[in-house]
Amino acid sequence: MAQNVNNIKDHVDLFHQPEYQELFENKKQFEGMPSAEKVQEVAEWTKTWEYREKNFAREALTINPAKACQPLGSLLAAVGFEGTLPFVHGSQGCVAYFRTHLTRHFKEPVSAVSSSMTENAAVFGGLKNMIDGLANSYSLYKPKMIAICTTCMAEVIGDDLGAFIGNARQEGSIPDDFPVPFAHTPSFVGSHITGYDSMMKSILDTLTEGKKAETTNGKINFIPGFETYIGNLRELKKIISAFDLDATILGDHEMYLDSPNLGEFEMYQEGTSLEDAADSINAEATITLQSYTTPKTRKMIEKKWKQKTFTYRPWGIKATDEFLMGLSELTGKPIPKEFELARGRAVDAMTDTQAWVHGKKAAVYGDPDLVMGLLQFMLEMGIEPVHVLVHNSTNEFIEEAEALLAASPFGQQATVWGGKDLWHMRSLLFTEPVDFIVGNSYAKYLERDTKIPLIRIGYPIFDRHHLHRYSTMGYEGAINLLNWIANGLLESLDRKTDTPAVTDISFDLVR
Repeated sequence: MAQNVNNIKDHVDLFHQPEYQELFENKKQFEGMPSAEKVQEVAEWTKTWEYREKNFAREALTINPAKACQPLGSLLAAVGFEGTLPFVHGSQGCVAYFRTHLTRHFKEPVSAVSSSMTENAAVFGGLKNMIDGLANSYSLYKPKMIAICTTCMAEVIGDDLGAFIGNARQEGSIPDDFPVPFAHTPSFVGSHITGYDSMMKSILDTLTEGKKAETTNGKINFIPGFETYIGNLRELKKIISAFDLDATILGDHEMYLDSPNLGEFEMYQEGTSLEDAADSINAEATITLQSYTTPKTRKMIEKKWKQKTFTYRPWGIKATDEFLMGLSELTGKPIPKEFELARGRAVDAMTDTQAWVHGKKAAVYGDPDLVMGLLQFMLEMGIEPVHVLVHNSTNEFIEEAEALLAASPFGQQATVWGGKDLWHMRSLLFTEPVDFIVGNSYAKYLERDTKIPLIRIGYPIFDRHHLHRYSTMGYEGAINLLNWIANGLLESLDRKTDTPAVTDISFDLVR
């Protein structure tokens, strides 16, 4: 199977070569596969209502989850602070997975180290790995802060991060005053948004210890949440600048995950300064832009910091209006004129396109805050959500989503499915088809199977480039959402009407 170095094929073409096709055929005699006819028969059965009932009755098995594990979110929270090195207490394979998962979405290198636990550490504990790992990380990579999270291995054997870090300080691995926030992030419970919340809370708790002043600093804190659209961070900064606010973004990973190519690699790209983060305890208020990624962090800010918190999810027109009006009320400043113009453009665009999307039926899945934002926007456009699936759901999310849907004439057909995976979604799509699916890259297999077009919105998006650079919130974000959905439907229509004189009966290009 050796290839000529001048004719290297990528994976799309490689496995179609004769030698690989022969290999696949030879494998079948060892796999005990049933006949192609039987496979087809069972495949057809899985599209039925009878199978759907069996599918939704399963309890002990997840097939194609619509979520990721906790340490992934912990890494995203950590890289939003200057000079911070994420440290994963677990095996090298785990940290490689988290790094590549983020890298494949953002197309940027994500630096993280591991305590490299192996079978030895799994039996006797990972204390030595922690002591050596912190010493190496501190001396080699010269971070300003090391943020530690755990994997399943460390959690199953019960490693105590607080005690381990204390022992590492005693051994001289890190200085006594060096900040090392930590979060226990077992992958067998919660999801990436749980890990984000746990690490954000720990970072803020660690940096603000002993920093409470008698008076406020006059600032407003913003917590973006598990934000995978870099354009949203830029949109937030634009809003802060237009209002002329003195603000601190807690977890600003914009530059880290969308840095310019200036010819020289920098391991740590900007981020929230540790000084600003430490002083965030003295702010006037904290605003979070995602609700379900920050519950523990918000509770700490309210109870321990004695600080007011507000939550806004500015997706679509109404929710963006509420965000800007809330900022105006909180600060006493008028809404800048530029947002009135931006709102007008978004409303104009929605009016232009409304006829193409009104009444279309949709299936949507993703993280709870993302799905709520999408529902807000789709209902404004007259799109009718039918299947709303959130794997990492909560009772609070289900109640909020159902209330939003019930309040709109376009949400009456919707069912909210909490705790379900993409194999459940497959049954829903075959038994109750819709016009399009909104979700991340993993829904491409649903698109191929059901022939229902996919609009890629969410995380992760591996098979398309640069979508993460756009915004989804604010008035410009509303135009982007409209663009993706409307043009996705038009592209699907083109594919269905591409047979000359048979299906090609549209006159949209008449001169």
